[in-house]
Amino acid sequence: AAVGDSLARLLRKAGFDVETEYYINDAGRQMRILGLSVWLRVKELAGRPVEWPEDYYRGSYIIDIAREMLAEDPGLPDMEDQAGQDRCYERAMNEILDGIKADLADFRVEHQHWFSEKTLVESGAVKAAFDALTEAGHTYSKDGAFWFATQALGDDKDRVLRKSDGSLTYFASDIAYHHNKFQRGYDWLIDIWGADHHGYVPRMRAAITAMGKPRESFDVVLIQLVNLLQGGKPVSMSTRAGTFETLADVVKEVGADAARFMFLSRKSDTSLDFDLELAKQRSLDNPVYYVQYAHARICAVLRRAGERGITLPAAATDELLAALDTPEDMALLRKMAGFEDMVATAAQALAVHHVSHYLMDLAGMLHSYYARHQVLLADDTARTLSRLALLRAVSQVLRNGLDLLGVSAPEAM
Repeated sequence: AAVGDSLARLLRKAGFDVETEYYINDAGRQMRILGLSVWLRVKELAGRPVEWPEDYYRGSYIIDIAREMLAEDPGLPDMEDQAGQDRCYERAMNEILDGIKADLADFRVEHQHWFSEKTLVESGAVKAAFDALTEAGHTYSKDGAFWFATQALGDDKDRVLRKSDGSLTYFASDIAYHHNKFQRGYDWLIDIWGADHHGYVPRMRAAITAMGKPRESFDVVLIQLVNLLQGGKPVSMSTRAGTFETLADVVKEVGADAARFMFLSRKSDTSLDFDLELAKQRSLDNPVYYVQYAHARICAVLRRAGERGITLPAAATDELLAALDTPEDMALLRKMAGFEDMVATAAQALAVHHVSHYLMDLAGMLHSYYARHQVLLADDTARTLSRLALLRAVSQVLRNGLDLLGVSAPEAM
C-alpha cells in the first residue's frame, strides 16, 4: 500500500499521467474457502454439528461476521449449504472490503478504481483475452485443457488457462485483467506484488508480449515481507491461523507518518525489520522524526525571525542569497538542486526509497548546519536574511519530499 501510493505520487511529480487501481480477489478457491469458513461458524454458533476442513480461515473476524449474521437472521443455519455459503461469502467479502477501504484511507492511500476479479468472467473479458491470444497463434488444446504457449515467449514451460474440468486458472484471470487494462487505454502497467510471486513475472511478461505490447509496457515492483518487531523480538503471524497484526493496528500504534516512512525507507525487494518501539520514539534515532524535526526546526527559526521583526522577501534573488559563502551553504544548495534529478531517477527506476534516503541526507545536513552556524545574527542583517532564505528553501524541499512519501511536514514538534 505504501509503496504503490508513493510510487503514484512520485510518477505524477515526474510528469506522468497516473491512475491507481486495487484488484479485488473476489473469485476463485480462496473466496470459496472464505464463504465456507463463515458458514461453518454460523452452524457451529447455532449448535449444529460441523466438520472442519484442513484449510479453513480461523481468524476471530470470521466468528464476528458469523455472529452478526446469526443475530440478524436466526433461521440462517436452516438454509441449504450452497446457498448459505454464498450468502456468507457475500457478507464476508463486503465487510472485509469495507475494512480494507477504511484502513487504506487512514493510511492516506488512494485508489481511483476498485476492480473486481469476478467481473472479468461476467463481462466477457476472459473470453476477449483468450480470443486475442488465439488470434495471435499462442494457444492450443491438449488433454481436454486450453493451453497458452508461453515457453516460446521466455517462460520455462507452457501454461494451462482452462483446465479439463472447465475451471479457469489464476493465470487466466490475470491475463484477462491485464488485457482489459490495455483495452482501457493504459500504455504502462505497473503491478505491485509480494516477492513470493517473483517466479510469476516471466509468464506474465510472456502474456504481455503475446498481446503485441512492448516489453517496457509492463513492470512489476516486488515487495518483500516486513518483519514486525516488538521489544526487539519478532511478532509471529499467520493469516489462516488468524494470528496477525493488521495495518490498522500498526497505524494506531505508531501513526501513519512513522508507518509510511519506515515502510519506504528500504528498497522494496529487500526484507525490512519494522521496530514498533523505534517508530514511536521522539528522538533523532527515529528516521521519520529526524526528517520531520528538520522541517519543524526551520519553521521555529522563521517564527523567531518574524517575532524580531525580520521580514524575508518572497523571492530568493541573487542579492538576497549573496552572503551564502561557507562550504555548508554550498553543500545545502547543491543538495537541493539535485532534488529534481532524484525524482526523475527514482521514477524511472520505480524506486521510492530514493526519496526517503534523499530526505535523510538533507535533514542530516540541515541539523549539522544548524549546530555549526547561527542564523539570526544581531550584527549582520544581510547574512541573517541569506541564511533564512536558505533554510526556507530547505523546508520547501523537505515538504515536497515528504509529500511524495505521503508523510506530513509538521511546523512544530
